[in-house]
Amino acid sequence: MTAAPRSLDLQRLAMPLLASLTLGLAPFVPEPHLLGKLRWVAGGAKGMGLMDWGDLLMHGAPWVWLLVTAGLVLRDATSGRPPAGSQQGGS
Repeated sequence: MTAAPRSLDLQRLAMPLLASLTLGLAPFVPEPHLLGKLRWVAGGAKGMGLMDWGDLLMHGAPWVWLLVTAGLVLRDATSGRPPAGSQQGGS
């Protein structure tokens, strides 16, 4: 007999999602900063200095965190594993 699929633990996605939508996209005007940096890299990254690469890393980090967390949540929901970081058993 197979166990029913577990529900998604959406609470674990709250902080990475909030960070991605705020820090990952700020400043918002005239376009999200991360999109401008990604366009620059896609265009060959000519003229990008060390500060620009650091800026790309800092604005991209929340998105990496969100993707990793979403992958872990999906893995836990589709497998028989307990959610990462949860305590199993009693003391």
